[in-house]
Amino acid sequence: MLGELSTSEFLRDFWQKKPLLIRNAIPGFEGLLDPDELKGLSFREDVQSRIVTFEEGKWSLEHGPFGKKDFRRRPGCWTLLVQGVNHFLAEGEKLLRHFDFIPHARLDDLMVSFAPNGCGVGPHFDSYDVFLLQGMGGRRWQISSNQGRELVPDAPLRILSRFDPEQEWILEPGDMLYLPPKYAHNGIALGDSMTYSIGFRAPSHQELATQFLVHLQDHFEISGMYEDPDLEAQDHPAEIGRNMLEKVGKVIDSIRWDEKDVEQFLGLYLSEPKPHLFFDPPSRPLSEKTFLWKIRESGIHLDLRSQMLFTEDHIFINGEMLSLGHLDRSLLVMLADRRSAPEVDTDRDTASLLYQWYREGYIGIGGEIG
Repeated sequence: MLGELSTSEFLRDFWQKKPLLIRNAIPGFEGLLDPDELKGLSFREDVQSRIVTFEEGKWSLEHGPFGKKDFRRRPGCWTLLVQGVNHFLAEGEKLLRHFDFIPHARLDDLMVSFAPNGCGVGPHFDSYDVFLLQGMGGRRWQISSNQGRELVPDAPLRILSRFDPEQEWILEPGDMLYLPPKYAHNGIALGDSMTYSIGFRAPSHQELATQFLVHLQDHFEISGMYEDPDLEAQDHPAEIGRNMLEKVGKVIDSIRWDEKDVEQFLGLYLSEPKPHLFFDPPSRPLSEKTFLWKIRESGIHLDLRSQMLFTEDHIFINGEMLSLGHLDRSLLVMLADRRSAPEVDTDRDTASLLYQWYREGYIGIGGEIG
């Protein structure tokens, strides 16, 4: 995947530092689906999709779900973008496993784009790392490290109003370009073109802080109520007095958290499914006895929509947390790392947990993904 570079060399010299072009990163790669199949995904209500159009000097943005009529004789230059393809296509999930040298906690999703000849979404920059893997057709990529941040006014996307490329390459099927955050880039389709974008989540400090405070609200309790037996008369009844400020300040100062609180927050926050994703429990679930017999022979795999992470003491799956205390740690860690486990023969508590996850649609029978 990284050409002649080792994982450690890539992380040391390129990750979040500078771009890297890798020719023939996946030999023989032509893509995982054709344009009609990608359009078909955009028809689904549980799939996030967009169409970006440039017509008569103006940019516009439409959100899916779309229908066949949305692709008939489209005017202007347009691009279809479909997020989270790995949640609906087993081959997409398998493609992401090539990037296991980056922690799963940083992975966002696989986005696939289709653009007719000469089209693109305009020069822009992302706040996260991305690998751009070329599928069908070709794409000319122009990049720059030193652009201003002035945007096209009234555009529905963050499109740069000025872009002076410093480097330029043409990517053909199987070629891949890595871009660190905030590198301005512009992709132009050469023929009908499909690009597979492997993106890595990078929450802002504001988002992390906000979500951690929400986590504290749900998991932290302070006893007692406000009291002021020493209340004294004030000259101004509308004034928030010094005495009240000090009392409330002491209550807020009593809020404490430690590394365990941060660990639990991150596990729950990073494994939480995106709001548009829903799990499909089996319509006619097997009995627990039959389920356990089958997984002993065939193994298990995570549902394509499941996110599973772990720390030293806990397992996190789809926004839920469980202590690893009396569970089969080696099995659950394998399932989290590989997203599958063959021939499962485990203890009673772990087997019951797996059956519960099966009933909820979090896992499926069989050691192959999807």
